[in-house]
Amino acid sequence: MNVRQLDISRRSIAVAAALVGTVSLAIGAHAALNMRSLDAAKAVSTDQVTGSVGQTSRLALVIGNGHYPDASAPLTQSINDARALSSSLRKSGFDVDMVEDASKDDMARAVSRLKARIKRDSVVMLFFGGYGVQAGRESYMLPVDAVIWKESDVRRQGVSIEGVLDMMKEQGAKAKLVVVDASRRNPFERRFRSYSHGLAPIGTPDNALILSSASPGKVVDDGKGEHSTLVGELLNNLDAQGSAESVFNKTRVAISRASEGDQVPAVSSSLLEDVHFNEAGG
Repeated sequence: MNVRQLDISRRSIAVAAALVGTVSLAIGAHAALNMRSLDAAKAVSTDQVTGSVGQTSRLALVIGNGHYPDASAPLTQSINDARALSSSLRKSGFDVDMVEDASKDDMARAVSRLKARIKRDSVVMLFFGGYGVQAGRESYMLPVDAVIWKESDVRRQGVSIEGVLDMMKEQGAKAKLVVVDASRRNPFERRFRSYSHGLAPIGTPDNALILSSASPGKVVDDGKGEHSTLVGELLNNLDAQGSAESVFNKTRVAISRASEGDQVPAVSSSLLEDVHFNEAGG
């Protein structure tokens, strides 16, 4: 082999080595890029999982019905109560859907919206302020456009509280909270009854907590304040530390003492764990 051939061979080897080095660098860079992409994907996945842990959906449907055509005067407290309670619940982290002076269609649509939003871990609250009537030992929330002349009209035109609770249960709500301020003398019952009976006992499904403004079968008069007696005391206690059950019980005791036993709200619970209005509380 002459000198020229030897030089060519050496240059070929050098070029080949350079090419191998370049390819190796490219492969290494590609592998490193893939590893970074994989690490980034893992980080996103971890963030998504971590972000979902411990986050509980908190939903509330608040209905305040005050202007009933058949009533001699509007229930102004019901509207005030709905607005104030909605504001307080929002501050406590609830996603609130508030409806005022709701017709039957309005109430049905609101319940449907609530149903669509409930998840398996949801804490769900229903508030109703207005007129309520019992029919067949079941309690109904009355829309402002209800036309009622006989007991069967209540079932057809009212919205069953137990029915809403059953829907929450079927959707898998983690906990169900209900506040009913509807134990009022109303312009409907006297049309098909000789007396006013208030509300029937509200059935309590699993993991539920219910507060009603009066004991079953009792009616209470509205006070003259901005808020009803029930909601006024409830608002006073919502910011207190402790479980929702303790908040409801404190409200019941405060009203009973202030009225000297004339008004004793009903609290029923089947909660299996503590539920708090304030996220920081639990």
